[in-house]
Amino acid sequence: MHGRPRKPLKPVDEAAVAAKAEKLRALQSEFLSNHQNKIYSKEAVELSAKLLEINPELYTAWNYRKLAVQQNLAQCESDPESVNSILNEELKVVENALRQNFKSYGAWHHRKWVLEKGHSSMDKELGLLDKFQAMDARNFHAWNYRRFVAALMKRSDEDELEHTQNMIDKNLSNYSAWHNRSVLLSNLMKKAAPGFTSKDEVLTREYELVREALFTDEDDQSGWFYHLWLLDQTVRSEFPLLVSSWPVEGSDISLPAADYLDGCASMNVFHYSSRNFPLVLYFNQSVRGVNSSTVSVSCGFNLNADLIWKPLSSNDSQSAKVWATHLAIPDAELHSSEAYQVEVKVGFSQGIVSTTGVAYGHPSQISFQLHLQKAPVESGQDSRFGRIQWKDDCFAVYEPGSAEPDLVNLLDNLTIKNEVESTASTWQARIIDDETNIFRDLLDCKIGKLTVARLLTAYNSLRPLDKPVHCKEVLELYSELMKLDPSHYQYYKDNHSLVLLQQVTSSKESLLSRCFHYRDSTLSTNGSPLCLRLNNLGISQLGSFEKLLWVQMLDLSNNELQSIEGLEALQLLSQLCLSNNKFRSFTALESLRYLKSLKVLDISQNEIGSHSIDTTRYLFRSPLSHSVGSCDWNINYLSSKTYWEAFFVLKDMGLTQLDVAGNAITSKSFNVFLEKLLPTLKWLDGVEVN
Repeated sequence: MHGRPRKPLKPVDEAAVAAKAEKLRALQSEFLSNHQNKIYSKEAVELSAKLLEINPELYTAWNYRKLAVQQNLAQCESDPESVNSILNEELKVVENALRQNFKSYGAWHHRKWVLEKGHSSMDKELGLLDKFQAMDARNFHAWNYRRFVAALMKRSDEDELEHTQNMIDKNLSNYSAWHNRSVLLSNLMKKAAPGFTSKDEVLTREYELVREALFTDEDDQSGWFYHLWLLDQTVRSEFPLLVSSWPVEGSDISLPAADYLDGCASMNVFHYSSRNFPLVLYFNQSVRGVNSSTVSVSCGFNLNADLIWKPLSSNDSQSAKVWATHLAIPDAELHSSEAYQVEVKVGFSQGIVSTTGVAYGHPSQISFQLHLQKAPVESGQDSRFGRIQWKDDCFAVYEPGSAEPDLVNLLDNLTIKNEVESTASTWQARIIDDETNIFRDLLDCKIGKLTVARLLTAYNSLRPLDKPVHCKEVLELYSELMKLDPSHYQYYKDNHSLVLLQQVTSSKESLLSRCFHYRDSTLSTNGSPLCLRLNNLGISQLGSFEKLLWVQMLDLSNNELQSIEGLEALQLLSQLCLSNNKFRSFTALESLRYLKSLKVLDISQNEIGSHSIDTTRYLFRSPLSHSVGSCDWNINYLSSKTYWEAFFVLKDMGLTQLDVAGNAITSKSFNVFLEKLLPTLKWLDGVEVN
C-alpha cells in the first residue's frame, strides 16, 4: 500500500495467518447462521463483537448489531438504565474495532448511529477523539466524526476553529486540520459571523497564516493545498452571473426563408434544416431553474411558454453552466421576408439558483434582430455541393465582405458586462498582486513557479473584458514546469492549453487572425462558410467556450486532445475537424451528442479502438444503463460488442459526412455499421455512400 513493497512471510508468520483465517472462517459461519435465523441472544451478539474485533470491515456484522440493538431497545425502552447499558456496550465494541483499524468506515458509521440515539455523553466523545488524534492527527475519519459530534453538541464554529488552529500549531503538515479550517471558514463567512463579515479581511488574514507555514517548510504540501483553496475563494464569484450568450446583444441574424432553407449561404446566414434557431445562455457557474418562467423570450412568432430550456451537461444533471433552447420558426413565417426583434430577459423572475444555493440576482437583457431572407442564394450554395476537405489550400484568410454584417462588432460583444464583478475585483486584484510579489522569491523551485502561474492566471480571470496581461509569462512558466517535472507533465500541459486558448480568444484581433473562409470551386469568397482554425496549437484541453458560441465551422486538428468536454456549448457548430489528436475511445466524444446542428465530422487519425479501456475518462454509460434507453439498442446495428460506444454517441446525429480512417476501430464491418446507423450519411472516409 502507498508504494511499500510486500515482503514474503516467514514460515512462522504464515502459520499464524493461516490459524487466524481459520478462526475467522469459523466465526463468520456461525455469525451468518445467527443472522439468517434472526437470533439476537446475548451469546450471538457477543459472537458478532468478537468477529468485528478481528475484522472491523464486515458491514454485515455492523448491520446485524443494529438489528439486535433495535430489538433489545424495544424490550426495555421504559428502563433508562437498560437503554444506556445497551448503547454503551455498542460504543465499547466500536472502540475496540477502531483500535484494530482506526480507518474502518463501518465502525465510524456505527458509532454515529449510536450517538444519534441521544443517550451518550458528548464530552466523552471529544475526549476519545483527542486520544485517537494523538495517535494520528491527520486521520480524516476522526475529523469527519469530530464535525459530526460538534454539530450534535452545537459547538460554535469559532470554538472549532480555535481547536483547528491548535492542531495546526502542533503540526503544520496536518492536511486534515487545514481542510477542516476551510470548512469552518466557509460556514462563518456564509452566515456573516462577527469578525467574518468582510471576505477581504478574512482572506488577507488567512493568506498571512498560510504563508508562515509555507515559508517554514516549502516542501510540505498541506499548506500549498490550503493556499490553492484560498486562491479559489478569492476569484470565485459569490453570485451566478450571465457572462455570454448567443446571439449576442445587438446582433443582426439572417436565416434563409422556406424556399432556400437547405442553402448554405454566407457566414452570417445560419443553416438549420430543422427550422429551429438556438438560443444559448452561458453562466459563470452551474445553475438550475432556467425555464420559461425565469427566462422570458419575446418575438413576433414565438410563445415563451412553448420554449423548453435544457442544461448542456454530459452528466445528465439538472444544473449546468450552459443552457439552450430553440426558437421554432412556424411554416407560415418561413414564406415571409420580415425582420423580427427578439428580446431575451434573464432573471427578472426568481428561480435561477447556483449549486451552492445562491440566487441569480442581476437581471440581464439581450436584444437582437432576426431576418428571414427571401432573396435567392447563389446556385453553388447548396449543402450538397461536395465533400468538405480540411487541407490548408482549402482555406483563405478572412476578409470581411461588404454584404456581411460586421463580424468585428460581434466579437466585441461576446462577453456580457457585469458591473458587480468589476467592482468586486478591486480588492481581489490587490490580494493576488501582493501574493504574486511575495512568491516570486520562490521561482527557483517547482512549487514556486506553479503558484505564481496560478496567481497570474487568477489575476487575468478577474477582468474578463480586458485583454489578459500575464498570458505570456504564465505560458513560459508552464513550459518550464513540463521540463522540470515530467511526472506531472499532463497537468502542466492541460493548464498551458487553457491559458493559450484564453490568449487566442482574448481579443478580436487574435480571433480574426484565425478566421478563414472555406474555399470551394463552387462558392465565391463572400458566400463561403467561415472557419475558426485552432489547429496545430499543441493543446491538450479545451476551454474559453464562452468566447466561441458563434462558431459554425471549427478546425481542431493536429493537437493533443483526449476529450472535447465543454464543446457542447457550441450549438451553432455544423462542421468539426478533430483529426490527428489523441482520442482513445468514443467515450471522449460524448459532447457530440448535444451538437444537433453538426453535419460534418472528421475524427480520423486518432487512437479510437487502440485501448480496451479508456483509463483517461470517467465512468461511461453502458448498454445496461437505464439512462441510455434499452429500446434504442437495435441488435442489427450491434454487429460487434465493441461498437456500443459509437452507437451511443452517434445514434441521434444527422451527419452527412464522417471521416474515421486511421483509427484502430476502422474496418469493413464498422463502416457497414456506420452506414446503417447514419441514414443521412453521404460521405464516409472520402467515399460517396450509395
